[in-house]
Amino acid sequence: MSKVLKPLLIGDLEVKVPIIQGGMGVRVSTAPLASAVADCGGAGTIASVGLAYGIDETGRETGEASNEALRNEIRLAKRSTKGVVGVNIMVALSNFEDLVRAAASENADFIVSGAGLPLKLPEYTEGSSTKLIPIVSSSRAADLIIKTWKKRYNRLPDAVVVEGPMAGGHIGFKLSDLRKHLEQKLEDVFLEVLSTARGYEKEYGARIPVIPAGGIFDGRDIAKFLEMGAGGVQMATRFVATIECSVSQKFKEMYIAAGEMIVSSSIARSACLPAL
Repeated sequence: MSKVLKPLLIGDLEVKVPIIQGGMGVRVSTAPLASAVADCGGAGTIASVGLAYGIDETGRETGEASNEALRNEIRLAKRSTKGVVGVNIMVALSNFEDLVRAAASENADFIVSGAGLPLKLPEYTEGSSTKLIPIVSSSRAADLIIKTWKKRYNRLPDAVVVEGPMAGGHIGFKLSDLRKHLEQKLEDVFLEVLSTARGYEKEYGARIPVIPAGGIFDGRDIAKFLEMGAGGVQMATRFVATIECSVSQKFKEMYIAAGEMIVSSSIARSACLPAL
């Protein structure tokens, strides 16, 4: 393998360091972190969920406040860097469409979307240059999204993120399988989705980079997946302890002190969506 990293190409975007910083909600990955990653040549991601949480007496965020908070984060990030900055927006959110439209109107470079099937994502971004990246955890989900987008909107995903069972957040594995360790490994799911993407690339003469995520910890992990055909990788947890991350110092110290078993069991508990 060449010692020179090839850039991650997402449509006409070039990510010189082929790493997407994963979105971490409730003000963990905000503009300072996303812009810092982008400045270093990676792709920074602002998580849209929970940005306006706790602004009123009830502790709940309103749709309007949430949209405005996302707009402000995108604007702040874009003022801070000329690099690639996108947004993570979960399908499961009640204001999913509004957040997507807000991100597109602010010219977010890309939208990564999971926690459900983002089948209508192209509809909400029509006319924008924002790149669209669905998150999947099976080749079946990838195939359904690609087929639906092509049929309804005559477009393909600009990239696909594949989350394995070690990914945090809302991943598409059954909790019962995770507890029994019956889930597929990231490597296996990645190769299946890669095969699906390659088929559509050949059929339509397109480029659909496949980006694995979940448990990618160091350079050896990155190199392994790049050798397997990944366009790049997505990493999130490693960024929590950085100066630019918005969480408290105590929160960062908890991450640093956590052992492997603690992290693994926490990830397993976060898998709350059924597999497709």
